[in-house]
Amino acid sequence: MTLIGKPSPTDMNLHPLNYKWAYDLYNQAVRNTWFPHEIALKEDLEDFEKMTEDERHAVKFLMAFFNPAELIVNRSIALGIYPYLKSPECHLYLAKQMWEEANHCVAFEYVLETFPFDKETIFNTHLEVPSMLAKEAYINKYMARMTDMKLDISTVDGKKDFIRNLVATNIVMEGVWFYSGFMVALSFRQRNQLRNFGSMINWVLRDESLHLKFGINLIHNILEENTELLTEEFAAEIRNIVIEGVDLEVNYNKDLFPNGILGLNADYVNQYVQYVADRRLQELGMPKYYNVTNPAKWMSTATDVFELVNFFESQNTSYEVDGHASESTKKKDDTILPFTE
Repeated sequence: MTLIGKPSPTDMNLHPLNYKWAYDLYNQAVRNTWFPHEIALKEDLEDFEKMTEDERHAVKFLMAFFNPAELIVNRSIALGIYPYLKSPECHLYLAKQMWEEANHCVAFEYVLETFPFDKETIFNTHLEVPSMLAKEAYINKYMARMTDMKLDISTVDGKKDFIRNLVATNIVMEGVWFYSGFMVALSFRQRNQLRNFGSMINWVLRDESLHLKFGINLIHNILEENTELLTEEFAAEIRNIVIEGVDLEVNYNKDLFPNGILGLNADYVNQYVQYVADRRLQELGMPKYYNVTNPAKWMSTATDVFELVNFFESQNTSYEVDGHASESTKKKDDTILPFTE
């Protein structure tokens, strides 16, 4: 079996497992299952009422992005990823991922219901603010190609379209933009504010870290099976998709922090965005582009990232998840690098 292609009736047997890493991630995701209303937000509501107007703006702006963003990711999976994979193990994981994205959306709905927000304004923000519109247009640009009836996934160009969409959605949106928002949200907890909301973000982050691991492994395995894609030109194109995403996030963060708040401003967050983007490029086997230091080293307690194989090498990218521990382990030939310098 190969990973990418149109599924057929002969692809419906889960065993023997061909991509055990995907099945392991599915089982880990099931163990990670959580529900938003398990978190009480009463104390956070009291914190919110004491916050400055700029701090409140940051929280509302984050909610305005995250609420529709989770559904955008869901749509990308359903229309641009799931239909083009033959592996039943991957289908299992993607089904759980789609449930998690829906759960995240409901979690943010819970926040919107609890805090004294003008929900109509927040719901419309992503339709009105240019920096958010630009981010959504970026995702839709790559996803639209996946719904084109003329797309032939068996061709080199079709496979490139698949990877472009996966990079935009998984590497950039989930692996850079979401991590930027997580850092901002968790920075409030660093100042002893919105602690329960911070716990919710931690749970979301735990899910998203698996989404990212799945996507990166998927990219590497597809490249291993389709070596005709391993060209300098295509690698440069993938790098530019990431850089384009960073530029969009830089503009977004200027709207998120028009004045800055205690200990946090757009420049600080954007340096973190560039740092994370460099890590994503490294995970794809590419050199750093921004070469900046991590301004939020405290985030390493919540975000551990695997070192994966080089973009231009055909190596085994499998890893196994320990079912009896909260952290992942890799096969003896692989190493784990923490999300720090």
